Amino acid sequence: MQSERKDPSALLGTMPIGKLVPRVSVPIMVSMLVQALYNVVDSIFVSRYDPDALTAVSLAYPIQMLMIALSVGMGVGINSLISRKLGAGRRDEARVAAWNGMLIELCGTVLFMLVGALFAGMLLNALTSSGLNNADKIRSLGTTYLSIVTVFSQGLFMSVLLERMLQSTGNTVLSMATQISGAVVNIILDPIMIYGLLGFPELGVAGAAVATVTGQWAAMGVGFALNQKKNPELRLRLKEFRYAPSVVKAILAVGLPSTVMQAISSVMTIDMNSILSSFPRQGNDAVNVLNIYFKLQSFVFMPVFGLGSGMVAIIGYNFGAGLKKRVYESIRVALKLALTILAVGTVIFLVFPGQLMSVFESREAAASSSMQAIGITAMRTICLHFMFAAVGITLSNVFQAVGRGMYSMIISLCRQLLVLLPAAWILSGVSLDAVWWSFLIAEFVSMTLSVVFYRKCDRTMISPLTDKEAGDK
Repeated sequence: MQSERKDPSALLGTMPIGKLVPRVSVPIMVSMLVQALYNVVDSIFVSRYDPDALTAVSLAYPIQMLMIALSVGMGVGINSLISRKLGAGRRDEARVAAWNGMLIELCGTVLFMLVGALFAGMLLNALTSSGLNNADKIRSLGTTYLSIVTVFSQGLFMSVLLERMLQSTGNTVLSMATQISGAVVNIILDPIMIYGLLGFPELGVAGAAVATVTGQWAAMGVGFALNQKKNPELRLRLKEFRYAPSVVKAILAVGLPSTVMQAISSVMTIDMNSILSSFPRQGNDAVNVLNIYFKLQSFVFMPVFGLGSGMVAIIGYNFGAGLKKRVYESIRVALKLALTILAVGTVIFLVFPGQLMSVFESREAAASSSMQAIGITAMRTICLHFMFAAVGITLSNVFQAVGRGMYSMIISLCRQLLVLLPAAWILSGVSLDAVWWSFLIAEFVSMTLSVVFYRKCDRTMISPLTDKEAGDK
């Protein structure tokens, strides 16, 4: 017990996988479910305040996704490198990786501060189709929301870094506490700031943005305190900071492909919004349905992504330690869990689409009725790809854990740009309902490519491991 307290990351290479996976991944899964909850709560409050506000936030969301993609993508690179260094017994190098990871995340937040301060209005003009109803109002609301969440993005970038540092040493319960603290603050402040409760002014969309960034700053504060007090292997001391180009390069080798992989989602959303908004009389509702789908599916996919975050640490550590059997066992356990979670999600979306959509009913009953009719068909169609996604997501996490993030990026390019968008554009010539089938087509192609890349990765990287005894370095 004494050694475990001094060296908590050692559990990643010694604890039985059947016990280790829940210990590491379940807290992350819970925290990501809470994250999904407050994203949905955001949309619920905004949609009930003003349907145009929901459309505005939906159109601003792809830029917000780019910000999240950069912060989380770099976090994946940081997590992967720290886990591998700890697995190889190089703790000093792991701390250097943490410091250089912080430098990278700081560069990211400066970039988006400039984007928000200088180009928010221009971006919303480009994202808002003139064919939308109340286009000028939507542009104004979206610009307000986007300006706030980008200019005050420091909390997002730093909280992601601190969460990944905790995860990389197996301290996922503390990582969960960090994320939940930010989510709870956001959920509490949303109605207060949007509707003007408890003596606060009614801020509408601006209030939703203020609640979001306040929650992110709260998560940053909690994450820093927990990391300094409860994570001795990566406790940050200013005197230990040194810029290491080779470390930055190693982080970027995994982090950049992961960032691109997640940023592709933003590009996909922008283009899908453009395709959907072209449908006469249905454009606003179709755009809202896509945004609502992404919010709802996060309840299903966030646990899988949480599982994946845990698996990057577990697989990365054991790969670095040369423990081949534990790597294979981790992959098998992760795949079974991902398939189970997404099977449950598929059933829920097939059986209860109307109930899911009704949560977002606005004050305008006619608009809600039209949006729900579109949404029921969309939910039942899109969810058919969930099981294919379980395989693709799991194998992408394997690639990131062993330092082959480029494979994950290529898969995402095929899934969301090279297959999904052309398929959606072609099917839009048939009908709006046909567009939703593009998700299934794209995910099947992605899964097939994932299997091909995994066989190559296994043959050249995992299978040749010597499978030394746990604890040997």
